This record gives sequence, structure tokens and C-alpha cells, in this order.
Amino acid sequence: MRLNIRHHTAYRYEIPATRIVQAMRVWPRSNAMQTVERWAVRVGGKLLKPRCEDGFGNAEATFSAEGPVESLEVEVAGTVRTHDTAGVLGTTDEWLPPDYFLVPSPLTVVDAGLREFAADQPAGETLPRLHALMLRIRERVEFRTDETHAETRAHEAFAQGSGVCQDHAHIMIAACRALGLPARYVAGYLWVHDDDLSPASHAWCEVFVADLGWVGFDVANRISPNEHYVRVAVGRDARDAAPIRGIRQGGAVESLDVTVQVQVAQQQ
Repeated sequence: MRLNIRHHTAYRYEIPATRIVQAMRVWPRSNAMQTVERWAVRVGGKLLKPRCEDGFGNAEATFSAEGPVESLEVEVAGTVRTHDTAGVLGTTDEWLPPDYFLVPSPLTVVDAGLREFAADQPAGETLPRLHALMLRIRERVEFRTDETHAETRAHEAFAQGSGVCQDHAHIMIAACRALGLPARYVAGYLWVHDDDLSPASHAWCEVFVADLGWVGFDVANRISPNEHYVRVAVGRDARDAAPIRGIRQGGAVESLDVTVQVQVAQQQ
């Protein structure tokens, strides 16, 4: 499947900012699950290319602007050919060993309740147990918007019993780490089935399974990622994999408008 993606972000400031610095991780990489055919990022109308890799292997660039800045627009557009691997990314050339992703992170803290939930499942082979864990989490935590926020921690969403894809991913990551399985957060895009033009930034997780490598699990949709998914950035949690994260001086009363479109490309 070939997917066209457009991701537009507009910042506006009631009082102009004197300085803006942003770290951007908005460049997907080709791998077993996808082939990037074209990709361009423009900030304020100017082409921006990745200049380095962060500690997780994500392509990254830092953008800065001196004020006064009243508005700023980031435009991401590209085409990715996706491949259905049943969620298996495998072992890739990465900087960090899998065991690094056993380390707790701010948004994936495990409390006693979540630890007990993770441990309460039948013994067996790892992969079937992970699929069962994914389904149990989704049954326990309903998909509801506006009930959590960007800094909601895994055990908080779990206790509340509701959240969005970010929360589902964090809960699965926390539960897997409690079981001694390396797990990490993935930020990307999703084309929604039977919808020709679907707005969908999305999040899921990957767990390292012996003999398979990294395997994806989308708890929110109860499946492993297939050809409908485009993988962009990874990290310990959503903070590490955030597409755009930055700081500013001044710029009081910020408004943010984000538009994402994922569309099936016409076959050549």
C-alpha cells in the first residue's frame, strides 16, 4: 500500500515570541515495514532536513527562530510504501540494546495495581501472551478522548479505565517492563480502514521478543501494525518520540492548530 501523508502544524502567539527552539523528529525511516519514497519538511516555508540522530536512532533536526515571532507553520508531506509484516519489525541497526527499554520512564511508571494486572495471566509462549495482554488492557481501558492529557502516566490512565492511544501504549509498555520484557513507544500515522481520507496521528508500542526482534502492538485497535501504519519515531515514552518538542521565550497565549491527513496514493 502507498500512503500520502500531510501533517500541518500552525503556532500563533497573541504576544509575539522573542525566541523559539524546536527539536523535530518527523522523518520516517525505511525498514522492514515501510519504504519512504519521498518526504519533505518545511518550517516557515523553508526546507528543513534532518541533521543528526537522537539517542534512539530517530532522524532529528533543531530549528530556531529569533523574534518577534507572531506565527510559525510546519508542513510535513510525503509518500510511504508500506508492507504487512504482521507487526514484526525484527532486529534493526540501532544504537541501544533492547534491555535499555526495561528502564522505567516518567510516563510509564508501574504501581502495584498495574504490576498485579500484568502478572495475572496464564503461562505460555511470549507472543501469544503479549496478544492476550493487549486484549486485556483494551477491555479494561476504554477509548475516550478528553479524559487524559499529554502528561498522564500509565498507572493513572489504567486506574481511571479510560484514555487514548498514547495511554494504551504507555500501559502496555509499563506492563511489559514489569514482566521483564523490553518495550518502547512508537509515534506515527494510521490510515483508517474504509475511509479514503482519514486524519490520524497515532501511537502504539513495540516489545522485544526473542527470535523475532521488535514486534508492534496497537492496543487501541487490538491489532499488530500492518500496511495501514507508518512508523516515524520511537522512545521510552511519548516524551522521547514527540514529533515536535521545544521551548520559547515570550509568546504568551499560544494557539495551536494541527491537521493530519493520511490518504491512499494512486498506484503508478
